[in-house]
Amino acid sequence: MATKTANVIARVAPDVKTQAESIMDQLGVPVSVVINMLYKQIILTQSIPFSISIPNEPVALDEMDRQAFDSMMDKGYQQAINGETSRVAEAFDGIRKKL
Repeated sequence: MATKTANVIARVAPDVKTQAESIMDQLGVPVSVVINMLYKQIILTQSIPFSISIPNEPVALDEMDRQAFDSMMDKGYQQAINGETSRVAEAFDGIRKKL
């Protein structure tokens, strides 16, 4: 007996689609499998299975108090120690996209 399926139609920004599908191709995972996995995780967790939040806006140095500055610097230092880094070109590309 064949498994029944349902279609999902969604609008996605072309660059997002291209980038995501490139990664899925590298992993050898079809889009339909990823969508099915997402839906199953939503069912299992009764939630969206990843954090959704409003990103923090950059704050100018003169708008920070000493504690906020020290906290930001400590976070960056810990990320560097843990190898949570980006290439300079990637970091600037990300900044340019936000402008």
